[in-house]
Amino acid sequence: MNIKPLLLLAPALLLSACTFVQLSDAGAGVAQFGAGDVANCEEKGVVSSQTRDKVLINRSADAVQEELTVLARNEAARLGANAIVPIGDPEDGAQRFRAYLCQ
Repeated sequence: MNIKPLLLLAPALLLSACTFVQLSDAGAGVAQFGAGDVANCEEKGVVSSQTRDKVLINRSADAVQEELTVLARNEAARLGANAIVPIGDPEDGAQRFRAYLCQ
């Protein structure tokens, strides 16, 4: 059995499940809610997030979703928001969120 192909593939498999985005201190103050939870909140805008959904092979859907949410939380904090609500599902490593300021 030739082990070289397996050794070359191993790093790609490991990276496919990893997340590379860090939640900022400001982003830590932003929560993800459902649409019904923000009825009394002020909309601050729409944020878009994008990450790689493929690194040689398709990345874990959970890892991609986690990165998209972290990116959106970080960006929403820059708008002065403290909550985000997804607008649809992730597609091709991208997703949009509405950002809100809730009291």
